[in-house]
Amino acid sequence: MISKRAFLHSAASIATVLLGAGWIAAAHADSYPTHPVRWIVPYTAGGATDVLSRLICQRLSERLGQPFVVENKPGAGSNIGTQTVINSPPDGYTLLLTSTANAINASFDPSLPYNFAKDIAPVAGVARIPLVLVVNNDLPVHNVAEFIAYAKANPGKLSIASSGIGTSLHLSGELFKAMAGVDFTHVPYRGSAPGLTDVMSGQIQGMFDNVTSSFEFVRTGKLRALGVTTHERSETMPDVPPISDTLPGYETSSFYGVGAPRDTPKEIIDLLNKEINAALADPVIKQRIGELGAIPISGNATQFGAMLVTETDRWRKVVEMSGHK
Repeated sequence: MISKRAFLHSAASIATVLLGAGWIAAAHADSYPTHPVRWIVPYTAGGATDVLSRLICQRLSERLGQPFVVENKPGAGSNIGTQTVINSPPDGYTLLLTSTANAINASFDPSLPYNFAKDIAPVAGVARIPLVLVVNNDLPVHNVAEFIAYAKANPGKLSIASSGIGTSLHLSGELFKAMAGVDFTHVPYRGSAPGLTDVMSGQIQGMFDNVTSSFEFVRTGKLRALGVTTHERSETMPDVPPISDTLPGYETSSFYGVGAPRDTPKEIIDLLNKEINAALADPVIKQRIGELGAIPISGNATQFGAMLVTETDRWRKVVEMSGHK
């Protein structure tokens, strides 16, 4: 049997180790960051993802004393950039701009070499962006009800663009088709810009697109907006009613947030979460986000993690409904 003295000595040693480990973790968090942080955006440069990322990164750089550098790694429906972060050390120096694509890909692509829900630690939400159904000005419809009636009266004659197969733009259209009981041809493009161009020219009749990229075309009369995909009206397009007013229960949107490799220290995640939330509350940044048609997503890391679970489940049902699984 172990002697009392030996037991006390062992207990003291264990306590010292545990306290030391706690001190090291605290010290690591207190000193973080000590060198530049990579902020991986799994999309090409430009657009809402870049603007949102650079707004937040500038604030983090100023507050934390080290550069937060936006690095674009597009390809494979955001999977290349996502896997780059998953394969990085869990030290807080490689972060991911998470998005709707991550929630969709979890169900849309069963061959993924990673499990997003397990391999990425949620850090913080950034923003949610409504989508809007826009059509060519020559299409003889002016609201969602007329669009549905026209589609039913002209089966197979409508073509709807998207930014690619498996994107939120594509699946928003598929959900609309299923709920409205209509049919149209899906035409995928490599990004939303060429799709919008063909809608304006009349080669394609309509498109579900982020309000961020469609707003200016609607404002200048080059496209007609029929309805937004959120239950609430968009501040950017206040005159455009929600699609759910005509099609009860219909709702989609694009969201963005921040993730880190699994096992990133909680102290670092909490620090980043605190600073990202502070950035979102800054009046200047808040105004700029509003100008993009986006709605800030605040809350702690646990709340953002719960949102990711909800969004993944929501899009899984849409994927199943679309028949793509």
